[in-house]
Amino acid sequence: MQLPDSAFDHASLVAPTDKTAPSFGQISLRDYVALTKPTIISLLLAVTLVPMFLAGNMPPSPMLIFWTMLGGFLAAGGANTINQFMDRDIDHVMLRTAKRPLPSGRMTPGHVLAFGVLLSVASFVLLWSQVNLLTALLALSGILLYLFLYTGLLKRSSTQNIVVGGAAGCIPPLVGWAAIANELSLLPLIMFIIIFYWTPPHFWALALMRQKEYAAAGVPMLPVVAGENETRRHIVLYSVLLLLISVLPFFLHLLGPIYLAGALLLNGIFLWQAVDLWRKPTNGNTWRLYKYSLLFLALLFLAMGIDGLFYTPPVGLPNIHWRL
Repeated sequence: MQLPDSAFDHASLVAPTDKTAPSFGQISLRDYVALTKPTIISLLLAVTLVPMFLAGNMPPSPMLIFWTMLGGFLAAGGANTINQFMDRDIDHVMLRTAKRPLPSGRMTPGHVLAFGVLLSVASFVLLWSQVNLLTALLALSGILLYLFLYTGLLKRSSTQNIVVGGAAGCIPPLVGWAAIANELSLLPLIMFIIIFYWTPPHFWALALMRQKEYAAAGVPMLPVVAGENETRRHIVLYSVLLLLISVLPFFLHLLGPIYLAGALLLNGIFLWQAVDLWRKPTNGNTWRLYKYSLLFLALLFLAMGIDGLFYTPPVGLPNIHWRL
């Protein structure tokens, strides 16, 4: 579904020009770090780390953790940086992005693109040389999905942008698992699906609060096109699906009762907040759900890690194994 052209002032989408473009030496380290979106990356690294402890019979070595985390940071940072290059014509319209280095004029498009490509290439080379090729290819697939499927194809054309395009953010558990096992199996794929169904309600809560900005920028987020009530209904629907997917590892004997207890508690709170938002659509309830969704994912994966310390899956369970 697309938004009608008349809904937006396209003249406002022309990025401001900067008469005094800064050189590389004039750009602060803080701006380079800001391009990577380190706050977002911290959550991605958390869901990368936990699978590393579940994929093998022994804890991973500190150096392997270091190289995997560094490679993951470079990959996510590179994707985030190039994303800002691709969105340079609309970032200045939205309040939450207007102060970023590029729309504020502190960096030029050329600087941003070069830095993003450098980080992305460095990620692939580092992961291939220090971890394994499968891990490097998975991290690269996350970059490509984010830039071409989400940013390039879906973000400005479909209300399903964050649903389908959100698959890019589901890659980190696969990266962490492959770093240890050098293959993929059923549990990391379920982790992928959990994040896939977590992403829409998480991001739609933010979109509800920022819908005027998205409308001004011409981005057809669900609240802008379908309205707030429909968005809240979708949040409840995806919260139910998230609950069902989250308990699968227990019933497939991949994780044990500690994880099940944590998953039921965390999902119960998530679903309760989603229903409460549907029934009482206030900014306070929207913001509460958005903040909790960040905590939810971190705690759910923490429950997986704690469970892995005590639970051993039965031998001979049906599974899938895919390696290069």
